[in-house]
Parts: sequence; C-alpha cells; structure tokens
Amino acid sequence: FAQDWADMARQWWNSSTYNHVLLVPFILIWLVWQRREELARIEPSPWWPGLILVGGAVFLWVLGGFSGFSTARQLGVVAMAVSAVLALTGPRVGAGLAFPLAYMFFLVPIGDEFVPLLQMITAKITIGLVHLSGISAVIDGVFIDTPVGLFEVAEACSGVKFLIAMIAFGALVANVCFLSWRRRAAFMVACVAVPILANGVRAWATIFAAQHVGVESATGFDHIVYGWFFFALVVAILLAGAWKHFDRPGDA
Repeated sequence: FAQDWADMARQWWNSSTYNHVLLVPFILIWLVWQRREELARIEPSPWWPGLILVGGAVFLWVLGGFSGFSTARQLGVVAMAVSAVLALTGPRVGAGLAFPLAYMFFLVPIGDEFVPLLQMITAKITIGLVHLSGISAVIDGVFIDTPVGLFEVAEACSGVKFLIAMIAFGALVANVCFLSWRRRAAFMVACVAVPILANGVRAWATIFAAQHVGVESATGFDHIVYGWFFFALVVAILLAGAWKHFDRPGDA
C-alpha cells in the first residue's frame, strides 16, 4: 500500500488545499506522547475481532481500486492502519489512543468535493452583504454583476481550504482544551460556521473595495490580505471567544 501513502503525501505537498495535512503526522506524534505515561500502564494483547475491522478496511480499499475512486483507497489504507493497532494491541490500548486514532483520518485529502456548494453559499452571503452596503448588484449563480464590473466566486474563492483546515484545527482544540461534549460540539459548529461566514465577508470586502479603489487594486490586495492575515485573524478570534470556556486543566 506504499503507493497509496505516496499519493496522499504528494497531495499534501503539492495541493494548497491540503498543505495543512503536513502538520498532522507531527500532531499525531505529540498526541501519543501526551498519553505515554498512561499507555505504559496498559499491557497490550492481540485482539482477534480487530481482524474483522482490518478486513473491512481492505474491502473498502478493493472497492476503491475497482471503481478508480482514489479517496476510497486512501480511506481504506488509513482505516487499515487504525484497525491494525486495535488487532495487535487490543481494545484497551485502542481506548487509550482513541482520539489520535480517530485524528488519523485527517490524513486523507478530502474537501474538494464541497467546492461547488461552498461557491454557492459564498455567493449568497456576498450578494446579501453587497445589497446591505448600498451597492446595486445582480447575482446569477456564482456571478455578481456590479457597477464597476462582473465578479465571479471562483473555485479558489470558495473558502474550502480555510474550512477543512479549520475543521482539523477545531477537532484538535476540542479534544485538548475541552472536557464537556456540549462545549466541544459548540466549538466545532463555530469552526464550520465562522469560516463560511468569514469567507463571504472577505468576498464582499473585495467588491466593496473595488467600488472605491478599482478592481485590480482590490483583487490583488484581497489575495495578499486573505492569504497571510485573514485566516490567522479568524483563528485568533475563534480561540479568544472560546478561551474562557476551556474546561480542561492546563496541566492535564
């Protein structure tokens, strides 16, 4: 299965949508290291039902191979790694490593499938804000016609990169910083909703700026600001809003 792991690694390295996945292996090492003292007290033992899980993962990989659906193959190889840990070390070790094992599925490059949906959502949010700001505009699918020009919510403007990176980050924060499942769920909802809304605001800001400084200046500045500062600002706002609700002790 080395080819499947190599294909995933190439996507992490070459696709900006999945560059954040390059951090996931290091996060997994850190998560296991955090649990090292507790894990040392557990005696591993082979667990034959884990072989059923391995078989299911292999079956998923085979289906992906026959159908040419690479995502199914990649999900299969990651599921094989997870289920092999359970088969070789037993359910008690698996329980101790529950979150790191679940987090391994963020290694699979998934997210581009949501681009068309996110384009439409961004366009709807943008046109609403454009009208609220007093700019006359007409929307046709992902195209927004304004007095200074026609704007398209292109695939690169869908916000998918922002969203899937935020989901991976949010899952990590939810586990490390919260104990309450209700608070974890609320934080994850925020990690989905806020990036989508923020991307709509970013797209609106581009159109709004174009009315005053020109289209070329607005779009060029938009990509610089969004690429370098906007994502970090939204992450900071989310963390600042959740900080006082963290309920896991800092030395846990």
